[in-house]
Order: sequence, then C-alpha cells, then structure tokens
Amino acid sequence: MGNFGLMGLGFAGYVGVLFVSQSVLARGVASEPLGLLLALSPMLPALVILWAIVRAIRGLDEMQRKLQFEALVLAFAGTALITFSYGFLEGMGLPRLSMFAVWPLMAGLWVIGTLLGRLRYR
Repeated sequence: MGNFGLMGLGFAGYVGVLFVSQSVLARGVASEPLGLLLALSPMLPALVILWAIVRAIRGLDEMQRKLQFEALVLAFAGTALITFSYGFLEGMGLPRLSMFAVWPLMAGLWVIGTLLGRLRYR
C-alpha cells in the first residue's frame, strides 16, 4: 500500500474511532480509566498517519528532504513563538485557547514553509 493509501486508511480509522468513542462517552462510562482510554482511542489510528508521513519523508530525495526539514523547522519555531506569545496575552485577559488550536497552526506553518521552500529552490 502506498503512503497516500496508508494515510487515507489512517484518516478513515481516525474518523471512525472518533465517532464511536464520542458516542460512547456522550452516554457516559462506568469508570474514569475507561473514559480516558476511550477519549484517547482516536490517537491509535493517528499513529498510522504518522507512519505514512515518516515513510513519505524517507522516500524523498535529498533536496526534497532538505525542503521539508526547513519547512518543519519553520512550523516548529513559528508555533513555539506564536503559542508562547499568546500565552502571555492570556495573562493579560485574552480568552484561553484550546490545545486543539496548536496542530492546525503547526500544519498551516508547515504548508507555508513548504511553499516558500519551493519558491526558494526553483
């Protein structure tokens, strides 16, 4: 199976497990440990997505790996700067943000970094 197929399988599994776990959690669970496991269960198929990404990066040539590395550095450092900055602003009274906001920020910066790298290395 190719990396895109593997990633699609991971996303489909994630959505399916997320739907089931949230449905069960909405009805209530007998114990807190079970609830915690159910809440985290969508992360198991997310590991398949991680594996597909790692496989895809390993399959790139040196130039494409360099481009992706630089894009990921931008995403990592940019996310750190933005989230730390916002943390200080929360101390000044701005609303708290959910941790769910961090990954889309990092993913968006990764895409921007990839686009900038493609322009740079034309």
